[in-house]
Amino acid sequence: MAGTFILGETKIRPGAYFNIQKKEESGESILEGVTAVLFRADFGPLNTVVELKAGEPWEETFGNGLTTDAIREAMDGGARTVLACRIGNGGTPATVALNDTEGTEAVVISVNYPGDKEFSVSVREKLSDSSRKECIIYAGTQEFEKLEFAAGEEEAQHLVTALNSRKHFHGELKEGKEKALLAVVAQEPFTGGSNPQVTAEDYSNGFAQTEAWEFNTICVDTEDHEIHLLLAAFVNRIFEEGLLAQAVVAENHTVSLETRQEHAAEFNNEKMNYVLNAHMMEIGKDGQEREIDGYRTAARIAGMIGEAPSSQSLTHAVVEGFTEILEKLTNPQIIRAESRNGCLVFSQNREKQVWIDNAINTLITPTDNQDDGWKKIRRVTTRFELLRRINAAVEELVGKTDNDSNGRSTIVSRMNDIGTAMVEESKLVAFKASESSTYPADVDSAWFDISVIDKDSMEHIYLTYQFQFSTNE
Repeated sequence: MAGTFILGETKIRPGAYFNIQKKEESGESILEGVTAVLFRADFGPLNTVVELKAGEPWEETFGNGLTTDAIREAMDGGARTVLACRIGNGGTPATVALNDTEGTEAVVISVNYPGDKEFSVSVREKLSDSSRKECIIYAGTQEFEKLEFAAGEEEAQHLVTALNSRKHFHGELKEGKEKALLAVVAQEPFTGGSNPQVTAEDYSNGFAQTEAWEFNTICVDTEDHEIHLLLAAFVNRIFEEGLLAQAVVAENHTVSLETRQEHAAEFNNEKMNYVLNAHMMEIGKDGQEREIDGYRTAARIAGMIGEAPSSQSLTHAVVEGFTEILEKLTNPQIIRAESRNGCLVFSQNREKQVWIDNAINTLITPTDNQDDGWKKIRRVTTRFELLRRINAAVEELVGKTDNDSNGRSTIVSRMNDIGTAMVEESKLVAFKASESSTYPADVDSAWFDISVIDKDSMEHIYLTYQFQFSTNE
């Protein structure tokens, strides 16, 4: 008969014994749903990365002007976190002067960032409490920020103190106005604000700002092919430094189809995804119907790719909210775009839903150390995830493990645990890590071989039908 045993226990009687243990979770954090977006705005922090969570009102940080809609599209695509970087140089912040009851300037309110976003300010006594006053700042006709301060003696100073505790505006007290009483004003406009200029160098600076972060995908707010080439150079460089990201770009339908395909083929890069027919009608998660093209569509797909788990393919994935392809391609056009130029193309299923026809990147001709798996978005996503997880696990042991057989076995075991977990997660078919038989460990260096078979999706199904003329079975 079978019985139980305690770990480490030996039994006297021959037989089969079992022990039941809870399998602990790996505890690893898997990077999913993080998209970096570079854009222009008329408000908000400049040349710094701001982490925005899906569902949060990002308009409070950057407004909704210029190309901030790239943030919206990335989130609509599924991004759970957007690393938002407003780019540009120069520009001036808007200001407004508040007078005291004698008609002279007492307080100057300034926006903390350059930009021409329209603001106005009202100062009034609080209706329910005459000992308090309110300062309300409007963006257009909408209330943007509201604060209270003590009325009466030193109320100008109280307002400045309250303003300087906020993140979007600050106040400056004019000399000798510490005890001034402020005049009532109604929606006095801010003036003098101007937007930063944006050059190719500003995109490069924006790329550099994102390097301190980890993200799955990255996109930009432009259809300029030269900027797209800068982006390709950036993701190539950070790959060499251990940052694993995929970029998504698109051009407008006004650029000829032939030129767009040439631009896609020029990348020949597993980290670059080129959306070919990006001209689309959509209904966003805000319920608004709009026509989009170029960078907006690229941002949507960047959100989708970044959010998709590596156990799934985006081939024939329906794009939620896309209602009509405004540049439909013929079957021969699709085949050529995908096979020769590595383009990501939209087509329709039988229900007329818009979906990704084939989830591929721009890699057409793999290098000597690449297989054809690098051409597919799912497999790039899987391989990048594996690299992240193993690199993170092994880096924890650097300097903490002896370079002997026991230490190297610890590293092999840690890597095999991750590989086994990814097999169970339906991301890999097989995984095996071992010490290198070619390069023996010596001094403070050790080499390891890692054999990986990553999974793919069934994307081509071939059906052979056999019919017969006779009606007899």
